[in-house]
Amino acid sequence: MLDIWTRLEALPPVQYPPEARAAVLVPLYRDRDDRVRVILTRRPDHMRTHPGDVVFPGGRLESGEGPEDTAKREACEEIGLPEAGVRIVGGLTPITTRDPGNLIVPVVATVQRPAEFVLQEEEVSAVIEPTVVDLLDDTGWRTSDWFGHTLWFYEFDEGIMWGATAFMMREFLSILRNV
Repeated sequence: MLDIWTRLEALPPVQYPPEARAAVLVPLYRDRDDRVRVILTRRPDHMRTHPGDVVFPGGRLESGEGPEDTAKREACEEIGLPEAGVRIVGGLTPITTRDPGNLIVPVVATVQRPAEFVLQEEEVSAVIEPTVVDLLDDTGWRTSDWFGHTLWFYEFDEGIMWGATAFMMREFLSILRNV
């Protein structure tokens, strides 16, 4: 059996590129059945960018913040994740979106899941908590060709994870598989 929790130690450190403009938190926790779950959010349909997309909690770096600070702050603001229960375990490769000036730093952390999420309704319409084991099963993933690039998709009842979020998730899963 894959010991996901132990494999988190193999993650590289969080990167701090000077051109970083945003950070996301990849929050992981153990549920009552000792399964490792990741917390994702669904953006509301009224959002100007990426409406309805399934994403990691995160946002823009504020003055004086590093990626770890931003990722924790945003998760606290968006879903009520208690900052005191966030333990940074590593990072993933920073990624740009379609806007080349938007470099996002993924920060992986183990967290204490709150008894109840408090959603910032302007930015979050739902919380999705798949097990990492389910995400490791490639039968749930789909691909599509997009202007010569392979895009990965994972469909939940609440929405679709794709683009930068799916790219980050695939990298995370690859690290877990190859440790």
